[in-house]
Amino acid sequence: MTIHTLSVLVENKPGVLARVAGLFSRRGFNIESLAVGPTEHPDVSRMTIVVAVEDLPLEQVTKQLNKLINVIKIVELEPAAAVQRELLLVKVRADATVRSQVLETVQLFRAKVVDVSPEALTIEATGTADKIEALLRMLEPYGVREMVQSGMVAIGRGPRSITATAVR
Repeated sequence: MTIHTLSVLVENKPGVLARVAGLFSRRGFNIESLAVGPTEHPDVSRMTIVVAVEDLPLEQVTKQLNKLINVIKIVELEPAAAVQRELLLVKVRADATVRSQVLETVQLFRAKVVDVSPEALTIEATGTADKIEALLRMLEPYGVREMVQSGMVAIGRGPRSITATAVR
């Protein structure tokens, strides 16, 4: 199976997310990552969907997605032709004995501390999935108390915009 990143423009209406996700689940595909948010047009949202699937079944799902009335446009983003980022918030044990080591790790990954308490630091990091995974591996020995991670968001490189030609 190969990893595919789809950028799907949809009408910003209730129930659209459920219909799109349902289409994948009916086919038995697991969505690896899903992020939805507004675009520069208030009536249009962008879904960034990462799915591990072979090419032919993905083509079938893409054709079915295009048939949904609220779907405006679907583009598969190739990793080399897109900027991809995830967001991580992680709370790490960092008492006085290890705090400087944790802060050094945070700086190495160009992350930032967003909350401080006597026994813990909350760290915010953005980057590729590989960068986020590497940071988590480095922080694990200190004790990860809690974490939350967003799905991937992605946008094509260069001046072209998929929303410019797609918005009705």
